[in-house]
Order: sequence, then structure tokens, then C-alpha cells
Amino acid sequence: MNAPLTSWTFTPGACSVFRARHAARAQLVEWGLQHVCEFAELLISELVTNAVRHARGIVRLSLSAADGLLRCEVEDSSPLLPRPRLAADDDEGSRGLLLVEVLSSGWGSVPTGRGKVVWFELPVPVPATLDA
Repeated sequence: MNAPLTSWTFTPGACSVFRARHAARAQLVEWGLQHVCEFAELLISELVTNAVRHARGIVRLSLSAADGLLRCEVEDSSPLLPRPRLAADDDEGSRGLLLVEVLSSGWGSVPTGRGKVVWFELPVPVPATLDA
């Protein structure tokens, strides 16, 4: 099966998170995967927010679907790999990677020559339109 793949680049800024969610939703609907939009958008929001907050430079979001898995990757220019943290009761943040860990079927991060990629996967049935 040829896995559909698409990606977008975003400049760092507050609107990047909205644009990433919007682009991902449109693509998932086009692929017939609208049933995972809510989870995918939430997790994409977390990863893109982290990239915008903690890295400088362009953020790339890539989506692919193959073998019953949707894979979302967020690439940024920071070489520091993320790690989940336990948030204190009064912390406003520090829960994003915990959400990714709990709601995805798997996640991780890998260094690249330009920074890192943080990814997650969600199980999806393979629609006939993707099985080409």
C-alpha cells in the first residue's frame, strides 16, 4: 500500500497552532478519517504548541496513514528531546505530553540534523480510498 503523506510548514507564532489544527482536520476529512479528528487535533495542538514555545524557527507538521495507523510528526529546530513531566496541582501547563502518551497508541521523539521530530500514532481503519 502507498501511504498517503502530506506536510505543512508554519512560522512560529500563536496562529501556527490554529493553522496546524485546521490543515490536519481538512486532510483527515479528505482521507475519510474524520472520526479521529478530535483526538488528532488535540494532540497536534499540544506538539505544535511545544514546538512554538520551546524552539525557534519553522515548525513542520507531517501526516501519514498506513497499515491502520495515522502518524503525526512535528519537526522543530530544537535538539532537546521532550520528556513528560508531572505537573503540580497549580501548574498551568506541563500536561501536554501526558495527554499524548495517554491518548495515542504510541509516541516518541528522534533527533534530526536540524533539531528533532516528535511523533504520535493513532489507530484508524484503512478506508478503501487509502488502500491504493
